[in-house]
Amino acid sequence: MQKTKKIVLVAIVLSILSIIYLLIWDFSHRSNTDKLPKIMLWAWERSENLMFIDSKSTGVAFLAKTILLKEDKVDIRPRLQPLAVAPNTVLVAVVRIETSLQQPPELSEEQLRQTIKAIKSVTKLNIIGLQIDFDAKLSERKFYKELLEKLRMELPKNYLLSITALASWAMYDNWIADLPVDEVVPMLFSLGVEKQQLLSYLAAKKDFRTKNTQTSIGISTGEDLPWLPAKRRIYIFANQSWSKELLEDVLQKVEKWQTK
Repeated sequence: MQKTKKIVLVAIVLSILSIIYLLIWDFSHRSNTDKLPKIMLWAWERSENLMFIDSKSTGVAFLAKTILLKEDKVDIRPRLQPLAVAPNTVLVAVVRIETSLQQPPELSEEQLRQTIKAIKSVTKLNIIGLQIDFDAKLSERKFYKELLEKLRMELPKNYLLSITALASWAMYDNWIADLPVDEVVPMLFSLGVEKQQLLSYLAAKKDFRTKNTQTSIGISTGEDLPWLPAKRRIYIFANQSWSKELLEDVLQKVEKWQTK
């Protein structure tokens, strides 16, 4: 009987500690994303002059580095194109991870270590956080999850850690639900075979499944969507160099989609 009481007591204590941890994590998670403006422009690998944006409402997530994993190697390519922004612009550095089809990576511990090291080197820039862009295949998810867990532990708690997500991950695949990140951004463009499924999903005004996919959305200037949920942070990818006119045009579309 005494042993049973001890087991019950330990279970209660562990439950309380788990609740406290979740509350602390949720507060930290929200405070990190609160640093971001409601509009974030993706600046990919092209010359961009974004001096025209209003930094009070709009920030920039710029491609800072691309990492290619192949066999036992980690190939790193830095950003090569200039980016002009006002000094007070909120910046997030994006690290794109790709895997070779011709030379599939081993996804070894050494590759994991080198990849994390390459990602962390970006934190020397004047940024508030990182966004990882990795379209991980099913066989790569274990590697990706471990990467994010170790990266989260090695970054300061007040440092934003964001990831992009395939639309399918947000619609029906909940493997991302417990990832230790502040934000998951479902990408609603360049969809391929998933396009019609996503359009039908949005037309039915369905929200995404997991809590961490319900704060931000990624769209493109070249897509037409039937509906978007309101009160979301909007990341926008441009198919051409950014301009004031292009931004105004896509923001008008977003307002129309969110009020349908």
